[in-house]
Amino acid sequence: MKALTWHGRRDVRVDTVPDPTIEEPTDAIVRVTSSGICGSDLHLYEVLGPFLDEGDILGHEPMGVVEAVGRDVTDIAAGDRVVVPFNISCGHCFMCDRGLQSQCEVTQVHEHDTGAALLGYTKLYGQVPGGQAELLRVPQAHYGPIKVPEGPPDDRFVFLSDVLPTAWQAVEYADIPEGGSVAVLGLGPIGEMCCRVAQQRGAELVFGVDLVADRLERAAAHGVTTIDAGQHDDVPAAIRALTGGRGPDSVIDAVGMEAHGAPVGKLAHTLAGMLPDAVARPLIQHAGIDRLAALYTAIDTVRRGGTISLSGVYGGALDPMPLLQMFDKQITFRMGQANVRRWVDDIMPLLAGDDDPLGVESYATHHVALADAPAAYAAFQHKDDGTFKVLINP
Repeated sequence: MKALTWHGRRDVRVDTVPDPTIEEPTDAIVRVTSSGICGSDLHLYEVLGPFLDEGDILGHEPMGVVEAVGRDVTDIAAGDRVVVPFNISCGHCFMCDRGLQSQCEVTQVHEHDTGAALLGYTKLYGQVPGGQAELLRVPQAHYGPIKVPEGPPDDRFVFLSDVLPTAWQAVEYADIPEGGSVAVLGLGPIGEMCCRVAQQRGAELVFGVDLVADRLERAAAHGVTTIDAGQHDDVPAAIRALTGGRGPDSVIDAVGMEAHGAPVGKLAHTLAGMLPDAVARPLIQHAGIDRLAALYTAIDTVRRGGTISLSGVYGGALDPMPLLQMFDKQITFRMGQANVRRWVDDIMPLLAGDDDPLGVESYATHHVALADAPAAYAAFQHKDDGTFKVLINP
């Protein structure tokens, strides 16, 4: 089969690789019809190469049609249309029973002391071949895949793999009071969906902060009060001025480790990516720092007693945090990978009707063939040609 594989920093290629097969009785094989390129994929493209091997298959936002199942898989069958969550979870352990599927005790990666294995995402999370490919082996398929109806286009459902549950959890964790306010930092695919979910769930004031004109325009078109960070020397002050001087009830950081405005962190990322893997891996794991401009902005922006929800991925081990300010302001933090299956029942009613309240069918800006995926990665990283959300259609 054809698959998108990693070959080095900013170097992904479409290669011919062996077809996946059933390896465990809880496996399934899915023929992929759509697979998203995620901002987290750009971390692999740019920063986390030391945890990848040449030829690793990328991608963690797939959906498609089941081709085969193992003997212990009974809820789906060949011919079913399914969305595959990015985290791999068993559905019956202590963590899964508590809605913490991203911490599944069956698939935790004990070698690196990390949570549940993820599709297409480095040795830190199991090095499981991903879904930017023609075929995908799905572990724990007795529980993970989400069966969806025939009829609507893939765009209606594919975001159940990551974007929708990640945004839903970010808003849930933000604990926005009814009729309250939230500022979303970063208006990429996750951040803008956070805005839409917050509006859907009753937030009265939704602010969106970004530097990219196209993204600000998209969010404003959906009723978000946008703040162009490039036009404000003090973004927190600009938001406080619109919230009675207090700041919003909640802030969602949808930017993460590669924020603009953090030159020291950027240099550290660049240098780590240039080192031999054997040197870079322990450096990142035990002495790594993130680019923290967005997180510091969140801490400064949120009102006293407010909540910060982190959905942007962070990976530093020695990040300096302003604990005095955090303690003094009595800020609550919640964070973590999305527990995809926990939120599916809440989200599905918004996808099942004809009205498409979250606008998912028009969310992707670009659909590309698998052969064009390497160019799409570059366009997504540089935000060329209005590239906002890319779906690969193998």
